Amino acid sequence: MPLLLLLALVVLIPEAAADEGMWMPQQLPELARQLEDAGLELKAASLADLTSYPLGAVIWLGGCTASFVSENGLVVTNHHCAYGSIQHNSTEENNILKHGFLAHSLAEELPAAPGTRVLVTLDVRDVTEEILRAVPKGARGNERYDAIEAAEKALVAECEAADGVRCRVRSFYGGLTYQLITQFELRDVRLVYAPALAVGKFGGDVDNWMWPRHTGDFAFLRAYVGPDGKPADPDPSNVPFRPHHWLEVSRDGLQDGDFVMVAGYPGRTNRYRLADEVEHQIDVYYPLAVEATTNVIAAIDRALLSYPDAKLKLAPALSSLNNVAKKYRGMMAGFARTDVVAEKRRLESDLADWIASDARRRSRYGSALEDLRDVVSEDQANTARDLYWHMARRWAPLSAATRLYRLARESEKPDRDRKPGFQERDLDRFRHRLKRMDRTYHAGVDRLVARERMRMYATLPAEKRVPAFDAFLELDSDRLEDRLGAMIADTEMTKSERRLAWMEELPEAFEASDDPFIRLAVTLYPTDLAREEETERISGRFEEARPRFMEALIAYQKSRGCPVYPDANSTLRVTTGHVAGYEPRDGVWYAPFTTVEGILEKDTGIEPFDSPPEVLEAIRTGDYGPYAPRNLGSVPVDFLSTLDTTGGNSGSPTLNGRGELVGLLFDGAWESLLADWYYEPDRKRSIHTDMRYVLWVMDRIDGAHHLLSEMGIQPRFAAP
Repeated sequence: MPLLLLLALVVLIPEAAADEGMWMPQQLPELARQLEDAGLELKAASLADLTSYPLGAVIWLGGCTASFVSENGLVVTNHHCAYGSIQHNSTEENNILKHGFLAHSLAEELPAAPGTRVLVTLDVRDVTEEILRAVPKGARGNERYDAIEAAEKALVAECEAADGVRCRVRSFYGGLTYQLITQFELRDVRLVYAPALAVGKFGGDVDNWMWPRHTGDFAFLRAYVGPDGKPADPDPSNVPFRPHHWLEVSRDGLQDGDFVMVAGYPGRTNRYRLADEVEHQIDVYYPLAVEATTNVIAAIDRALLSYPDAKLKLAPALSSLNNVAKKYRGMMAGFARTDVVAEKRRLESDLADWIASDARRRSRYGSALEDLRDVVSEDQANTARDLYWHMARRWAPLSAATRLYRLARESEKPDRDRKPGFQERDLDRFRHRLKRMDRTYHAGVDRLVARERMRMYATLPAEKRVPAFDAFLELDSDRLEDRLGAMIADTEMTKSERRLAWMEELPEAFEASDDPFIRLAVTLYPTDLAREEETERISGRFEEARPRFMEALIAYQKSRGCPVYPDANSTLRVTTGHVAGYEPRDGVWYAPFTTVEGILEKDTGIEPFDSPPEVLEAIRTGDYGPYAPRNLGSVPVDFLSTLDTTGGNSGSPTLNGRGELVGLLFDGAWESLLADWYYEPDRKRSIHTDMRYVLWVMDRIDGAHHLLSEMGIQPRFAAP
């Protein structure tokens, strides 16, 4: 179904749903009246133009969002989105992760973590007909999956013939439509400024997903290009990128009830999943995933008691694992509070009745629901097996050896026939991924954590395990821990230069190697291919069944006047809402703003509530300059909004009705974590760092006056 026809079908928006939806930019002109009534002062049509203000300033940053804030390629995003780059440049002697960093000139800026990329969206084109035309009539399972993958690779190869661009194909509405997205790829990214950890991550994992919040979750990077203005690898001769658009920072800030919007790259939502899928997540997947993730966190914490020197290296991994575990617990709490499954079943029953009531609908959609249920049932059969196998395989030396051997095998094929991730276009990222392991790997910790991973995997029934893996590790013997230690001690996979050298080797060299992890990777290769084929067969079935269901659902919802926006899929989206507090439980009201006085109340002097002394002193003396609005009488730190957001939106610019930067989205409230599956308007709240706090920290605390001037802000605390 062509995209324009689909948009005409789905964009019928009731007033009450104004804050719900992660909208594709090209849908926004259809919402113009509702957006203007809500407080948008820009023309809605301007939000559909990816090359104009403000969307032209919004960029993708490695699973997060960021935005340009100066004509010299200055980029603002969340502290936790720049965390890897800050940690990459930290040492025990110069721990900028803890103490913060400020480059006073371009020459002092530090290289971001290897492989860091900034992607600027240039064009989006509907390619639905080209993709589906490549699928043979009646193709199912692996045949359908392979045909779609081949068509996507061909479109990407043609697109990337242009210099300096990165292209990708994304499906929408479960594969009902497809888009080809072209992005300018900036490969030289540098760290410019990050506040101290006790600002950027104040409250740590304790406050994560919680309100009230007092976190200054911001950091600055800069994008560079070659002297000719084209994307280039990192080099001292490179110059700052000159974007066509950059965001203007608001000098007025926000008040309760104000209109706000976010443009960003939300990762994944599952709003249109079947009741059976939701029930399976509640009863099976999330309990298993929380337990497994918690066990790994505990194993790392225990290992750090023996290897305290590894704390800095393990900081990103621990932060990520704690974030995931807490998010999943929040989702489980949300499911327990609501009856999403029953509501989904009612919707599916109503949909089935609607289809059955009309002969044409029966002919077009008759088996759509049951066909999808059948695929879902097959997919769910191996949840525990796949989860624990993934946990066992997520072992850094084994992961490196596995990918390297697969690269050697794929490199024997013509480039167009290789699997995605192993084509020539992927090798630079592949190489940087191998390099990054050095900054996050510690052999002593790895041995102890690997033991916990294997223990969890060993709880699977014998028929769900991989005999070759068990035999190689001597998994059921009392020698397992010695075996793990010996493998780590004897491998080349822990040495960066050796990992990189293996990228050039032929399969025969791997098959003759004595390296224990390479031998294990070679041993597991047939199992890996078989599992991959199984996964792709089921994916191919989903690519047939899900679009038919979504087409039926869209038509049904249109008949009821209900919105059907696509689930998030890491493509550029715009969400709109307003600043608002909420009632998390009976008798409790959360105000929409926190202020710096809350930092004083929370501070204990002990991590993660150890605010820097200079921050505490400035708060005690009320040294706020122009950054304290009259209605609050203090500097606002964070604020709440009704914006519909999820992971991937981290770092997204929060804009007012004029398209000015007023905040940085960085989290969601605990009570709203269910929103990946189900939207609750009374509880869905996003959490943002207020730009007035960012400016105050830059100006009063860290003296980043040159960066303020670069953004067009007059410093108030600079020396005359």
